[in-house]
Amino acid sequence: MDHHAYRHVLADRLAGSELPFPPAEFAMRRERVRRSMGTAGLEALLLTDPADIFYLTGYHTFEVSVYTALVVTADRLVLQVPSIETGPAVVTATVDEIIGYRWEGIEEVIDPLAEALAPYRTIGVDLYGAGLRFGVIRELQARLGAGRFRDDGGELLDGIRIVKTPAELDCLRESARLTAVGLDAAVAAIRPGITDNEVAAEGARALLAAGSEFMSLQPIVTTGARIGTIHVNHKRTLIGEDEPVFLEFGSAFQRYTAPMMRTAVAGRASAEMQGVRDLCRSLFDTLCEQMRPGNTFDAAARAAEAVLAPQAEELFFSGVFGYAVGAQFPPSWVEGSGFIARGQAREFEENMVFHLPLCLRRPGEWGIGLSDTVRVTPGGGEALTDNDWQLHEMA
Repeated sequence: MDHHAYRHVLADRLAGSELPFPPAEFAMRRERVRRSMGTAGLEALLLTDPADIFYLTGYHTFEVSVYTALVVTADRLVLQVPSIETGPAVVTATVDEIIGYRWEGIEEVIDPLAEALAPYRTIGVDLYGAGLRFGVIRELQARLGAGRFRDDGGELLDGIRIVKTPAELDCLRESARLTAVGLDAAVAAIRPGITDNEVAAEGARALLAAGSEFMSLQPIVTTGARIGTIHVNHKRTLIGEDEPVFLEFGSAFQRYTAPMMRTAVAGRASAEMQGVRDLCRSLFDTLCEQMRPGNTFDAAARAAEAVLAPQAEELFFSGVFGYAVGAQFPPSWVEGSGFIARGQAREFEENMVFHLPLCLRRPGEWGIGLSDTVRVTPGGGEALTDNDWQLHEMA
């Protein structure tokens, strides 16, 4: 049977069988988005980021490299997927219409998509988001007129997704629990003479056994001098006596990720290492105090910079004290809807959720990273993960 017949047979038997939330949750999200579209003067949205599509429909798959689109209007949701993804579209999503195109026939995208968008004079797109193919938007603009398309669709979605619903918070709490299971198992495996891969393997096994789905980022484990280089990962490196081992894990539960960093030592931590740990904790406490509704991301970052200032010249820090997390897909668990950093004027709102990635590195020597995923409350930041903020000495 072809993909059209496949879709209909599946729909008769399994339509919506893996929908990640009750229909009422999606109805509430769509109502918020449509209300914002009306305020912004948008008649339609063309969404291509897998997380945006998931947010409004539940659609999810591990194959996120292919072109997929969602058309959102005041009364319809139309999901366009390649033929190999019609199955996940049927079983995981709630939409009004599914349009399939041959996986190998990307040229089949334009005609049905242009037809779906043709009635609308103002169409929001996210020019900086994932999944938007230049060839697709070029052809749509040529057929419908470039003046119909506006680049504020991503900003509209970000402003809604950054504040989490109760159902989303429940998913983040469960992810936090699973993340801790993986980190506990990985830390327990650390000792001199084994490799960073072996530690990562123990953590990954525990995460998956406890219930994590495929993760947006695989477990990160580095040791010794390699910690001093940001964004390298395990690479068959032996752990030496008294070396720190950096770990950053994030399980996925219904695609939601609450990451956490820990650092352990394969032996005894030096006084310098403990001092950097203390600095990480001071940064965390300062940020949580600042994460109150009405305060700006910029103000929180500046307060943390003041704490870091005495050692800012000797320790490398990324400059981002926090980033929003929620439902995501590979290659990253970073939501992208908000960053706690200098110059970010947005204000905190209750139930925003951020990962605070407080890793301080001595380039070429070592680094210490500790973090929690934190919810904004009226009284400040409240951790969803359960870091104990210790350097575990595995002597």
